[in-house]
Amino acid sequence: MWEYIEERAVKCAEYIVSTGCTVRACSAHFSISKSTVHKDVAERLRYINEDLFEQVRQVLNLNLSERHIRGGIATKEKYEAKVVKA
Repeated sequence: MWEYIEERAVKCAEYIVSTGCTVRACSAHFSISKSTVHKDVAERLRYINEDLFEQVRQVLNLNLSERHIRGGIATKEKYEAKVVKA
């Protein structure tokens, strides 16, 4: 694997572990696509740094389990904002 890809994967993983952010937030922070971040941390990282891979997996699993709650909160806030404006 090319060195810059390995560096990018490790940087993304360290950012996700330190902030607990989502793949979407990480991709916005580094200005790369969500698909690239996901491939880096979910597939490539396993062969680069297995300990870091396990830490990222825990954060991503937590984000996955909370996804439906975050979506509901965002929808609630969206409609509450519309009611206030009207």
